[in-house]
Amino acid sequence: MIQEFLPLNQPMKEQIIRSLRDITEEAEAIRQSLMMDECCILSRLETLQKHILDVQTAAASFYLHSYLAEYTPHYDDLSLAAKHLAERRHGALIVIERKDSLDHLLHHGVPIGAKVSHTLLETIFYPGNPLHDGGALIRYDEIVSAGNILPLAEHVTPKRKLGTRHRAAIGLTERSDALVIVVSEETGAISFAINGRLYVLRR
Repeated sequence: MIQEFLPLNQPMKEQIIRSLRDITEEAEAIRQSLMMDECCILSRLETLQKHILDVQTAAASFYLHSYLAEYTPHYDDLSLAAKHLAERRHGALIVIERKDSLDHLLHHGVPIGAKVSHTLLETIFYPGNPLHDGGALIRYDEIVSAGNILPLAEHVTPKRKLGTRHRAAIGLTERSDALVIVVSEETGAISFAINGRLYVLRR
């Protein structure tokens, strides 16, 4: 599978550079505290972790938008649906078809044939809905089907404890150029998978 390269735009570069500067300064402050045997550094480590998560989230959001821009005009609906589902701890698996056809990789889906909207996606993944356990397939501006079964990842590092949704997201993107958004019902974390790799958007 061809790996995509998307250059960062100038505002995003500047934002990341500022964040990295903050991370460097905080790490140096922690080092100085250790050298001087000062007070407990746990709060400083929490601040450092927050800086790292902030820059990771900003970069992941930028790339997600860039990867989707050509293939669906509904980035805002997808983002809002993921946000609301995460807040409620409703698990979700949203598949966005790109250049590769996914017809031979998805199975047992129920046809929907409706325009993409965050409210419909939230309804599909409401616990108890018969379709909520499978993946919803989006093709440009249409929710084509829901309740789809995806192929699972063949090679997952034993150290990574991944649920079925995450393994399915990785599995499908190992076999196609699709992008898959995942919401964890256990943690409320939002991730996306592309090229067989999983990236965290929000923890």
